[in-house]
Amino acid sequence: MRFFKKEEVIAILVIFGVLVAVSIPNFSLSIKRARDASRKDDMGSLQAALNSYFKDFGEFPGSTSDGRIVGCKAPGSVVKKDAQGKLIVDFIPCEWGKDGLADPTDGSRPAYISPIPNDPQAATGLKYFYISDGSRYQIYGSLEDTTQDEYDKKIVARGISCGVRICNFGRSYGRTPLNISIEQYEQTLQK
Repeated sequence: MRFFKKEEVIAILVIFGVLVAVSIPNFSLSIKRARDASRKDDMGSLQAALNSYFKDFGEFPGSTSDGRIVGCKAPGSVVKKDAQGKLIVDFIPCEWGKDGLADPTDGSRPAYISPIPNDPQAATGLKYFYISDGSRYQIYGSLEDTTQDEYDKKIVARGISCGVRICNFGRSYGRTPLNISIEQYEQTLQK
């Protein structure tokens, strides 16, 4: 049996090293794109859930200044109706990745979405950001691959924090633009 010569072993190691060096950046980009695909799916699912919620209640859940959805019923709270038939619910902010968005009047109905999705890199400090005035909403996230079609420099210019990065893509209700606030959009509609 013949063993490899020293030169042959070195040549094999060099070829293997080149293959590894070429493959790592492509593998890294594939992982980023997979997480970005998950972010886009999360936004689509959340958008569908919010639209269903609106269909049932005539308004979208509120939002907090740190971008959470105010649509979770406080533990032990009771749902009531005012004189006009509008629901009075003690809502609290939902936790991304933990709480579900559900019908506060009927616990037996399935949740609109459960849990409310969390950014795939939430452990590193990334998060989604939700804004709503009850009649419109905007949801933002931060894509890693800035060459994707959904990456929007106008959203980046708003400077909304998606945790440790600035938000750069999103979804909204109807024709609500993502590059300006809901209030600014409402003002343009009134002109």
